[in-house]
Amino acid sequence: MAELIIKQSIIKTIIFDFDGTLAKLNIDFPKMRKAVLALISSYGIAGDQLHTDFVLEMIDAAFEILNQRSERKAKKFFGEANAIIEKIEIQAADHGELLERTKELLTSLQSRNISCGIITRNCAKAVKIVFPDILSYCPVVICRDDVNKVKPHPEHISLTLAKLASSAQSTLMIGDHPLDIKTGRNAGTWTCGVLTGRCQRSDFIDAGADIVLAQAADILNIFG
Repeated sequence: MAELIIKQSIIKTIIFDFDGTLAKLNIDFPKMRKAVLALISSYGIAGDQLHTDFVLEMIDAAFEILNQRSERKAKKFFGEANAIIEKIEIQAADHGELLERTKELLTSLQSRNISCGIITRNCAKAVKIVFPDILSYCPVVICRDDVNKVKPHPEHISLTLAKLASSAQSTLMIGDHPLDIKTGRNAGTWTCGVLTGRCQRSDFIDAGADIVLAQAADILNIFG
């Protein structure tokens, strides 16, 4: 039924998550979280003050707390925290690789006149290490560096749609985490979960995905 709905929606644009969706997911998030929490603790902030398990949101929450005390300390912390996560992202990228059919997928969609964009909470440096010629396959790539608010805030998608001159109503968001589904729903797009990351089919169904596929390249079977 979900596939039928997607077919009838006249999708003109597809936006992809990157890590776990188009590239193998090898970022050590537990290591990243542990390192960031240690830094936050060194600034006198307890983990239970942050009210989130997501690293980027932890950093933002700690920054806001510190900014109320000292703008100088807040800026210093923010720089140190971002240096920690970028180092881990780049280390992962150095050993990263695209999923097998990624280039075929992007090329095939272009040949079918479907616009493509890529959005990610990862840094641009890491993305380019894994996929150096990414702009040859996808005209719009929006990384963490390019937005004020990362997904699941809709800014990632809104900026992509503006650059592609596309509408949310004719767009499908594809990702390997329920957060990607939330991002699409927040932006008003159709949504698709893929099982190439660390989540189960039930996670995507619970998040409200319109469709769940084994891998992103399987979308070609729907738009055949």
